[in-house]
Amino acid sequence: MSKIVPVGVSARHIHLTQEHIEVLFGEGYQLTEFKPLSQPGQFAANETVAVVGSKGTFEKVRILGPARPATQLEISRTDSFAIGVKAPVRESGKIDGTPGVLLKGPAGEVQIEEGVIVAARHIHFHTSDAEKWGIKDQELLKVRLSGERGLVLENVIARVSDSFALDMHIDTDEANASGAATGDTAEIID
Repeated sequence: MSKIVPVGVSARHIHLTQEHIEVLFGEGYQLTEFKPLSQPGQFAANETVAVVGSKGTFEKVRILGPARPATQLEISRTDSFAIGVKAPVRESGKIDGTPGVLLKGPAGEVQIEEGVIVAARHIHFHTSDAEKWGIKDQELLKVRLSGERGLVLENVIARVSDSFALDMHIDTDEANASGAATGDTAEIID
């Protein structure tokens, strides 16, 4: 049985706490939806912030909503070189000991002390999809991307939840290396 999953290429983006949203955009501010994302209830917001590192700035980094319990900036390895922040590869939410950056919004600034990561490649599985294929939460998978420069990715983390929809997330560096694009498919081979 082939295990085919859709691919989503994740460009640099940021998740913010409600407290940081209000510092950056004003008291009581609520993010507004630009477009829905592959995961139920999540969206790309109309709002963006500037991210300032020691060597450079990204002027318009898209915010993903809704608000999160911790602020987290997800960038590619190439992005980390461009702004001078040594971001480690981490699973989303695991930000202890990571570097910080300065965030600038229309109403204020926030210096985050930690939260900058290169997101570990992963596949979101709805529990039913994982059970059907015998995949366990946190299992490391091997996945074949079939872009014009197809390649095999190892150490792809399985993330299983009743609230997830089946989707593989890779960053722009991984997509560029393989020629893969959002909407393509990948095959779990091990």
